[in-house]
Amino acid sequence: MLRFRCLWLSSCSSLPFNQQFAPSPILSSLRSKMAAVSYSTQSSSSSSKKLLFRQLFEKESSTYTYLLADASHPDKPALLVDPVDRTVERDLSLVKDLGLKLVYAINTHVHADHVTGSGLIKTKVPGVKSIISKASKASADILVEAGDKIQFGDLYLEVRATPGHTVGCVTYVTGDGADQPQPRMAFTGDAVLIRGCGRTDFQGGSSQQLYESIFTLPEDTFIYPAHDYKGFTVSTVGEEMLYNPRLTKDEETFKSIMENLKLSYPKMIDVAVPANMVCGLQDVESKAA
Repeated sequence: MLRFRCLWLSSCSSLPFNQQFAPSPILSSLRSKMAAVSYSTQSSSSSSKKLLFRQLFEKESSTYTYLLADASHPDKPALLVDPVDRTVERDLSLVKDLGLKLVYAINTHVHADHVTGSGLIKTKVPGVKSIISKASKASADILVEAGDKIQFGDLYLEVRATPGHTVGCVTYVTGDGADQPQPRMAFTGDAVLIRGCGRTDFQGGSSQQLYESIFTLPEDTFIYPAHDYKGFTVSTVGEEMLYNPRLTKDEETFKSIMENLKLSYPKMIDVAVPANMVCGLQDVESKAA
Protein backbone atom coordinates (compact mmCIF):
# COMPACT_ATOMS: atom_id res chain seq x y z
CA MET A 1 0.00 0.00 0.00
CA LEU A 2 1.35 3.40 -0.90
CA ARG A 3 1.12 5.12 2.43
CA PHE A 4 2.79 8.44 1.60
CA ARG A 5 0.38 9.15 -1.21
CA CYS A 6 -2.51 8.57 1.16
CA LEU A 7 -1.45 11.48 3.29
CA TRP A 8 -3.37 13.53 0.74
CA LEU A 9 -6.76 11.96 0.30
CA SER A 10 -8.69 10.07 2.93
CA SER A 11 -10.77 8.20 0.35
CA CYS A 12 -7.65 6.48 -1.04
CA SER A 13 -6.47 5.04 2.28
CA SER A 14 -7.58 1.50 1.49
CA LEU A 15 -6.50 1.40 -2.14
CA PRO A 16 -3.16 0.03 -3.43
CA PHE A 17 -1.08 2.41 -5.49
CA ASN A 18 -1.94 0.98 -8.90
CA GLN A 19 -5.65 1.39 -8.18
CA GLN A 20 -5.18 4.94 -6.93
CA PHE A 21 -3.56 6.19 -10.11
CA ALA A 22 -4.66 3.88 -12.90
CA PRO A 23 -7.24 5.43 -15.26
CA SER A 24 -10.58 5.02 -13.55
CA PRO A 25 -13.90 6.76 -13.00
CA ILE A 26 -12.56 7.96 -9.61
CA LEU A 27 -9.47 9.55 -11.18
CA SER A 28 -11.54 11.06 -13.97
CA SER A 29 -13.84 12.55 -11.38
CA LEU A 30 -10.88 13.98 -9.48
CA ARG A 31 -9.52 15.57 -12.66
CA SER A 32 -12.92 17.13 -13.28
CA LYS A 33 -13.05 18.49 -9.75
CA MET A 34 -9.55 19.97 -10.10
CA ALA A 35 -10.74 22.08 -13.01
CA ALA A 36 -13.10 23.83 -10.64
CA VAL A 37 -10.60 24.47 -7.80
CA SER A 38 -9.99 28.15 -7.08
CA TYR A 39 -6.93 29.55 -5.33
CA SER A 40 -8.96 31.52 -2.82
CA THR A 41 -9.14 31.11 0.92
CA GLN A 42 -12.55 32.75 1.03
CA SER A 43 -15.71 30.74 1.58
CA SER A 44 -19.31 31.40 2.39
CA SER A 45 -18.77 30.56 6.06
CA SER A 46 -18.25 33.28 8.61
CA SER A 47 -14.97 31.61 9.68
CA SER A 48 -13.31 32.73 6.44
CA LYS A 49 -13.80 36.33 7.51
CA LYS A 50 -11.82 35.70 10.69
CA LEU A 51 -8.60 34.68 8.97
CA LEU A 52 -6.28 37.36 7.70
CA PHE A 53 -3.68 35.70 5.48
CA ARG A 54 -0.62 36.97 3.64
CA GLN A 55 2.03 35.10 1.66
CA LEU A 56 5.44 36.81 1.68
CA PHE A 57 8.59 36.01 -0.30
CA GLU A 58 12.34 36.22 0.40
CA LYS A 59 14.17 36.15 -2.92
CA GLU A 60 17.69 35.08 -1.87
CA SER A 61 16.57 31.68 -0.58
CA SER A 62 13.21 31.61 -2.42
CA THR A 63 11.49 31.21 0.93
CA TYR A 64 7.83 31.84 1.64
CA THR A 65 6.85 33.33 4.99
CA TYR A 66 3.18 33.21 5.95
CA LEU A 67 1.30 35.67 8.14
CA LEU A 68 -1.94 34.46 9.70
CA ALA A 69 -4.16 36.35 12.13
CA ASP A 70 -7.61 36.15 13.67
CA ALA A 71 -8.91 39.47 12.40
CA SER A 72 -12.24 39.09 14.20
CA HIS A 73 -10.69 38.75 17.64
CA PRO A 74 -10.38 41.96 19.70
CA ASP A 75 -6.59 41.52 20.02
CA LYS A 76 -6.09 40.44 16.39
CA PRO A 77 -3.48 37.81 17.42
CA ALA A 78 -1.11 36.77 14.63
CA LEU A 79 1.67 34.34 13.86
CA LEU A 80 4.42 34.06 11.27
CA VAL A 81 5.34 30.72 9.69
CA ASP A 82 8.98 30.34 8.59
CA PRO A 83 10.18 33.94 8.96
CA VAL A 84 13.59 34.81 7.45
CA ASP A 85 16.15 37.04 9.19
CA ARG A 86 16.65 39.20 6.09
CA THR A 87 12.99 40.18 5.93
CA VAL A 88 12.11 40.61 9.59
CA GLU A 89 11.74 44.39 9.26
CA ARG A 90 9.35 43.97 6.33
CA ASP A 91 7.28 41.40 8.18
CA LEU A 92 7.03 43.44 11.38
CA SER A 93 6.14 46.54 9.41
CA LEU A 94 3.25 44.66 7.80
CA VAL A 95 2.09 43.38 11.18
CA LYS A 96 2.06 46.97 12.46
CA ASP A 97 0.28 48.33 9.38
CA LEU A 98 -2.47 45.75 9.74
CA GLY A 99 -2.94 46.47 13.44
CA LEU A 100 -2.06 42.93 14.52
CA LYS A 101 -0.54 41.56 17.72
CA LEU A 102 2.21 39.09 16.86
CA VAL A 103 2.22 36.22 19.35
CA TYR A 104 4.17 33.40 17.65
CA ALA A 105 7.08 32.98 15.24
CA ILE A 106 7.07 29.34 14.15
CA ASN A 107 9.28 27.14 11.99
CA THR A 108 8.39 23.99 10.07
CA HIS A 109 11.93 22.63 10.58
CA VAL A 110 15.58 23.58 11.05
CA HIS A 111 16.26 25.28 7.73
CA ALA A 112 19.57 24.82 5.89
CA ASP A 113 19.24 27.58 3.29
CA HIS A 114 18.52 30.63 5.43
CA VAL A 115 18.66 31.83 9.01
CA THR A 116 15.29 31.93 10.70
CA GLY A 117 13.94 35.30 11.73
CA SER A 118 12.22 33.96 14.85
CA GLY A 119 15.00 34.87 17.27
CA LEU A 120 15.46 38.34 15.82
CA ILE A 121 11.72 38.92 16.02
CA LYS A 122 11.80 38.03 19.71
CA THR A 123 14.40 40.74 20.34
CA LYS A 124 12.20 43.34 18.63
CA VAL A 125 8.74 42.35 19.84
CA PRO A 126 8.53 41.49 23.54
CA GLY A 127 6.21 38.61 24.32
CA VAL A 128 6.52 36.76 21.02
CA LYS A 129 7.11 33.03 21.50
CA SER A 130 9.17 30.91 19.11
CA ILE A 131 7.94 27.45 18.13
CA ILE A 132 9.59 24.43 16.49
CA SER A 133 9.15 20.67 16.75
CA LYS A 134 10.56 18.75 19.69
CA ALA A 135 11.95 16.19 17.24
CA SER A 136 14.18 18.85 15.66
CA LYS A 137 16.18 19.07 18.94
CA ALA A 138 16.43 22.82 18.36
CA SER A 139 15.84 25.53 20.96
CA ALA A 140 12.57 27.46 21.10
CA ASP A 141 10.11 28.74 23.66
CA ILE A 142 7.59 26.06 22.74
CA LEU A 143 8.43 22.60 21.40
CA VAL A 144 5.52 20.92 19.64
CA GLU A 145 4.65 17.35 18.71
CA ALA A 146 2.12 15.72 16.42
CA GLY A 147 -1.42 16.45 17.54
CA ASP A 148 -0.60 19.70 19.33
CA LYS A 149 -2.63 22.81 18.54
CA ILE A 150 -1.29 26.34 18.22
CA GLN A 151 -4.10 28.70 19.18
CA PHE A 152 -4.30 32.29 17.96
CA GLY A 153 -7.57 33.91 18.91
CA ASP A 154 -10.41 31.58 17.99
CA LEU A 155 -8.36 29.94 15.24
CA TYR A 156 -5.67 27.29 15.51
CA LEU A 157 -3.04 25.34 13.62
CA GLU A 158 -2.75 21.59 14.08
CA VAL A 159 0.73 20.05 14.17
CA ARG A 160 1.38 17.01 11.95
CA ALA A 161 4.68 15.13 11.87
CA THR A 162 6.09 14.89 8.33
CA PRO A 163 9.72 13.77 8.74
CA GLY A 164 11.95 12.84 5.84
CA HIS A 165 13.44 16.08 4.55
CA THR A 166 14.79 16.44 8.09
CA VAL A 167 14.07 14.36 11.13
CA GLY A 168 12.12 17.18 12.75
CA CYS A 169 9.88 18.40 9.91
CA VAL A 170 6.28 19.18 10.76
CA THR A 171 3.35 20.51 8.77
CA TYR A 172 0.98 23.07 10.26
CA VAL A 173 -2.65 22.68 9.17
CA THR A 174 -5.49 25.11 9.80
CA GLY A 175 -8.16 23.74 12.08
CA ASP A 176 -11.05 21.48 11.22
CA GLY A 177 -14.63 22.47 11.92
CA ALA A 178 -17.31 24.95 10.98
CA ASP A 179 -15.66 27.72 12.98
CA GLN A 180 -12.32 27.33 11.16
CA PRO A 181 -11.33 28.50 7.63
CA GLN A 182 -12.39 26.20 4.81
CA PRO A 183 -10.91 24.77 2.67
CA ARG A 184 -8.10 23.90 5.05
CA MET A 185 -4.56 25.16 4.50
CA ALA A 186 -1.39 23.09 5.00
CA PHE A 187 1.96 24.79 5.54
CA THR A 188 4.22 21.94 4.51
CA GLY A 189 7.69 23.43 4.88
CA ASP A 190 10.10 21.49 2.66
CA ALA A 191 8.33 18.15 3.03
CA VAL A 192 6.01 18.80 0.11
CA LEU A 193 6.75 21.40 -2.54
CA ILE A 194 4.66 22.31 -5.55
CA ARG A 195 5.47 19.56 -8.07
CA GLY A 196 8.29 18.30 -5.87
CA CYS A 197 9.53 17.64 -2.34
CA GLY A 198 12.50 18.46 -0.17
CA ARG A 199 15.84 16.68 -0.53
CA THR A 200 16.55 13.89 1.95
CA ASP A 201 20.35 13.65 1.99
CA PHE A 202 21.21 15.65 5.13
CA GLN A 203 19.99 16.55 8.66
CA GLY A 204 18.74 13.05 9.38
CA GLY A 205 16.73 12.99 6.19
CA SER A 206 15.27 9.76 4.86
CA SER A 207 13.50 9.17 1.57
CA GLN A 208 11.70 6.20 3.12
CA GLN A 209 10.48 8.31 6.06
CA LEU A 210 9.34 11.06 3.74
CA TYR A 211 7.48 8.55 1.60
CA GLU A 212 5.82 6.97 4.62
CA SER A 213 4.83 10.22 6.33
CA ILE A 214 1.09 10.01 6.86
CA PHE A 215 -1.49 12.74 7.32
CA THR A 216 -4.93 12.60 5.79
CA LEU A 217 -6.37 15.75 4.29
CA PRO A 218 -9.23 16.49 1.89
CA GLU A 219 -8.29 16.98 -1.76
CA ASP A 220 -9.28 20.65 -1.72
CA THR A 221 -6.77 21.47 1.06
CA PHE A 222 -4.41 24.22 -0.04
CA ILE A 223 -0.69 23.42 -0.03
CA TYR A 224 1.59 26.29 0.94
CA PRO A 225 5.27 25.22 0.84
CA ALA A 226 8.30 26.92 2.40
CA HIS A 227 9.96 27.38 -1.00
CA ASP A 228 9.31 27.63 -4.69
CA TYR A 229 11.86 28.12 -7.48
CA LYS A 230 9.57 28.28 -10.51
CA GLY A 231 7.10 31.02 -9.61
CA PHE A 232 4.33 28.86 -8.15
CA THR A 233 2.59 30.13 -5.03
CA VAL A 234 0.00 27.54 -4.01
CA SER A 235 -1.30 24.10 -4.92
CA THR A 236 -3.84 21.67 -3.51
CA VAL A 237 -3.72 18.14 -2.18
CA GLY A 238 -5.69 16.88 -5.18
CA GLU A 239 -3.49 18.68 -7.66
CA GLU A 240 -0.28 17.23 -6.20
CA MET A 241 -1.85 13.76 -6.22
CA LEU A 242 -2.25 14.08 -9.96
CA TYR A 243 0.80 16.02 -11.09
CA ASN A 244 3.65 15.83 -8.57
CA PRO A 245 6.37 14.01 -10.55
CA ARG A 246 7.95 12.48 -7.43
CA LEU A 247 5.06 11.77 -5.09
CA THR A 248 3.01 9.94 -7.72
CA LYS A 249 5.66 7.22 -8.02
CA ASP A 250 5.83 3.89 -6.23
CA GLU A 251 8.12 3.69 -3.18
CA GLU A 252 11.15 2.15 -4.87
CA THR A 253 11.03 4.58 -7.79
CA PHE A 254 10.65 7.48 -5.37
CA LYS A 255 13.66 6.35 -3.33
CA SER A 256 15.71 5.94 -6.49
CA ILE A 257 14.81 9.46 -7.63
CA MET A 258 15.78 10.94 -4.27
CA GLU A 259 19.04 9.01 -4.08
CA ASN A 260 20.13 10.19 -7.53
CA LEU A 261 19.32 13.90 -7.43
CA LYS A 262 23.05 14.78 -7.28
CA LEU A 263 22.35 18.11 -5.63
CA SER A 264 25.17 20.42 -4.61
CA TYR A 265 26.10 21.04 -0.98
CA PRO A 266 23.78 23.79 0.36
CA LYS A 267 25.80 27.01 0.39
CA MET A 268 24.20 28.31 3.60
CA ILE A 269 24.04 25.07 5.59
CA ASP A 270 27.18 25.63 7.71
CA VAL A 271 25.84 29.00 8.81
CA ALA A 272 22.11 28.39 8.83
CA VAL A 273 21.84 25.09 10.69
CA PRO A 274 23.92 26.04 13.77
CA ALA A 275 22.08 29.37 13.98
CA ASN A 276 18.67 27.81 13.53
CA MET A 277 19.33 25.25 16.23
CA VAL A 278 19.35 28.18 18.65
CA CYS A 279 16.38 30.08 17.20
CA GLY A 280 18.55 32.07 14.77
CA LEU A 281 20.44 33.86 17.53
CA GLN A 282 23.85 32.19 17.30
CA ASP A 283 25.72 35.42 16.53
CA VAL A 284 23.95 37.33 19.30
CA GLU A 285 24.68 34.64 21.88
CA SER A 286 28.31 34.29 20.75
CA LYS A 287 28.93 38.01 21.17
CA ALA A 288 27.26 38.03 24.57
CA ALA A 289 29.49 35.19 25.72
